[in-house]
Amino acid sequence: MSEAKLTGGRLPAAAAAQWVCPHGKSAAQGCVTCYDDSSEAGSAAPVWELAVWFTSERPMPIAALKDVRRHGGRFALDQPSTPLVYLLSGQVRAATAAQAVAGLVGFLLANRHVVDAFVVTEMRAVHRTVGGSGPIAGQSLMV
Repeated sequence: MSEAKLTGGRLPAAAAAQWVCPHGKSAAQGCVTCYDDSSEAGSAAPVWELAVWFTSERPMPIAALKDVRRHGGRFALDQPSTPLVYLLSGQVRAATAAQAVAGLVGFLLANRHVVDAFVVTEMRAVHRTVGGSGPIAGQSLMV
């Protein structure tokens, strides 16, 4: 598994470039176009297992957490034991890890009724073979 991490500093240009979606947006900021593309992605696109941790200024009601499962279908939004820290996870078909993560975060942008302001603190993408049991490639970034 290849891994890119940032802990408390600026992201090196080479590492930052791997997390830019095809529409020129940082995966951590999200991309609604990548989100829309992921829902229309054909079966030829690779499957990515994703996890995005983010913070929010205000707590999200339990109903909103459940609402994501109902509207997102492919995604789950959970709150670990830390207040105001949330985990959005799911599977997305996309050509690259950056496009997959940008689409997952784009889901939050497209659904501002769930969370209106957030900051992504960490994101992970693991590419799995279709029907396979293990990861074939993975990327991780702590921002």
